[in-house]
Amino acid sequence: MIRPIMTSEIILAQPCDEATLADVPVAQDLLDTLAAHASTCVGMAANMIGVRKRIIVFVDGAARRAMLNPEVVSAAGPYQVEEGCLSLTGKRPATRYKRIKVRYQDLAGKQRTESFTGWTAQIIQHEVDHCNGIVI
Repeated sequence: MIRPIMTSEIILAQPCDEATLADVPVAQDLLDTLAAHASTCVGMAANMIGVRKRIIVFVDGAARRAMLNPEVVSAAGPYQVEEGCLSLTGKRPATRYKRIKVRYQDLAGKQRTESFTGWTAQIIQHEVDHCNGIVI
C-alpha cells in the first residue's frame, strides 16, 4: 500500500525501535511507496511513512531492496555531499563513506552482512540515519 510521506522533523528526529517479522508488511508498504515516488526518490525509512521501526528500502541497480534493523558496522573513504530527502525541502550537507559494511535482517528474518560502495552505500547511509533519528 502506498502511504503518505511524513514531513514533521520532530517525528523524523526520533530514533526508531527494532523491527520484528511482524513488521514485514511495513517493509512492503515502504517498497510500494518507494515505487510510487521512483522519479524523485531512491530510498526510504519507515519513519518517513510514520512508522517508528528500523526498516529501510532502497534502489540497488534495477532492484528495490528492504532491510530490517540495518546497522553500518564499518565505513571507509569519507566524503562530503549535499543530499535531498523526500520528507524535507532543500538540500543539506552530510558526511558519507564510499565503502560500508551493513549488518541487517532480510524479510525472512535471516541475519546478513553485506558490503556496498558508491551511490548505493550513500543511499543506505541516509536511510540508516533516518532510523537513528538523524535529520540531514
